[in-house]
Amino acid sequence: MLAARGEPHGTVVVAEEQTAGIGRHGHTWHSAGNGGLYLSIILRLALPSDLLPVLTMALGLAAHCAVEEVCGVSCDIRWPNDLMLGGKKLAGIMVQAADHGALIAGIGVNVNQTAFPEDLHSIATSLRLETRRGYSKEALLDRVVAESLKYAASLTDMGKGEILKQFEGRSSYARGKAVEVDDGRRVFAGVTAGLDENGFLMVETPSGIETVMAGGVRAV
Repeated sequence: MLAARGEPHGTVVVAEEQTAGIGRHGHTWHSAGNGGLYLSIILRLALPSDLLPVLTMALGLAAHCAVEEVCGVSCDIRWPNDLMLGGKKLAGIMVQAADHGALIAGIGVNVNQTAFPEDLHSIATSLRLETRRGYSKEALLDRVVAESLKYAASLTDMGKGEILKQFEGRSSYARGKAVEVDDGRRVFAGVTAGLDENGFLMVETPSGIETVMAGGVRAV
């Protein structure tokens, strides 16, 4: 609605709780009240459509930087855009097209959550932020927004090469990771073999290299 009204690039909407949070491929995103950080950023970028997958990866890098800088926590990035901590999902990012040429970047970070639904407690985790130590959700929000705008601008100005290079450097999932992939058509296993020139994940299998354009990837 804000995008349709013409709100400018960088407009941010923050929610304390979501009642119908969504993730990639139509999955739900658990959005507990009084805990997580849930935000949407309006992006107005001169990007060709083939760079949109790389934009999602750029925003994953942005969230990765923000968590490390504000919280002092070293996390991983699971292709294409999930932050992982201790092998569990900490944050997720998705990008959707909106009206009038805008893109909406949705970012969810689990913060100060002590419990998850039964189907998530073994695969999800949360940051613990203590204001008295100088760590706060507000500080993390400011950093996530700033880094997101910076990385989006970097992709627009310099192209995808630097984003892909940084992603491979920070993600243990990009190369040499034994994984199981569900691409929506089938499930197969292999070892990751880096990113192709479009940012798609290459997986080496007994029958050859498979290029994963979309789907779920998990370590095995």
